[in-house]
This record gives sequence, structure tokens and C-alpha cells, in this order.
Amino acid sequence: MIESKNRIDPNFNTSSMSDLVFLLLIFFMLTSTLISPNAIKLLLPKSTSGQTMAKQNVTVAIDSQYNYFVENQPTPKEELQGAITNYLQSVTDGTVKLHADKSVPIEYVVSVIDAVNKINSQTGQKHKVILATKPE
Repeated sequence: MIESKNRIDPNFNTSSMSDLVFLLLIFFMLTSTLISPNAIKLLLPKSTSGQTMAKQNVTVAIDSQYNYFVENQPTPKEELQGAITNYLQSVTDGTVKLHADKSVPIEYVVSVIDAVNKINSQTGQKHKVILATKPE
């Protein structure tokens, strides 16, 4: 009689599957902590127009404590024009997207618009400022 040396083991080995699940768990935990689309918490004013801009070159934010952020970097009011200029140097008709908390007085919004207007008068460009809102 011919006997086979290969025997079927009825026990299932789960060690490789538990390693795989553990690695997936670590992967998802690491990638979920790296995702932070808006690092600055703002309550944007509501708007019914719902228009979206396809392209913005610089993002400026003003939080509820009246702090300015250019591309999520804290920026003093005095350095606002220089910081925006750095991002708009190679752009002819740029767009500055302004995220202002709804509790921010209008004078802080106007200071960003003034900074962009000064850049336009110095460089002869036609950069514009748009105000970010959330849909109603």
C-alpha cells in the first residue's frame, strides 16, 4: 500500500492573520492622525450663493482671537503684506482666500484687503480677495 507523506492538518494557524490585522490597525491609526484639513478652528459666516473658486493662491485666516494665519502659519498684522507677497510673487492675477471667523469685526477683514491692495499698487497686478463662507 502506498502512503502519502502529506497529511492534512485540521488546525488553522491564525498567527499570520493577527499580524496582518495589527499592521493594518497601526497603518490606519498613523494616517488618521496625519490628516488635518483645517488646522484653525473657525465658524465661517453662512452664504446662500454657494459659488466655489477653482483656484486660490494664498489662504489667509483670522480666528476668533483676531490672530492672522497665512497658509496656516501665524503671522503678525505688521508682516501680513510681506507674507502674502511671498506667495504671490510668481502669480499675475492671484486670489487670496480669506477665512474669517464670524465673530471677527470687519476692520480685521479690511486689513487683509488693504494689504492685498497695497501689493497690487506696488506690483501693478490685479490680485483679488474672496471671503470663504459655509453653505446655509
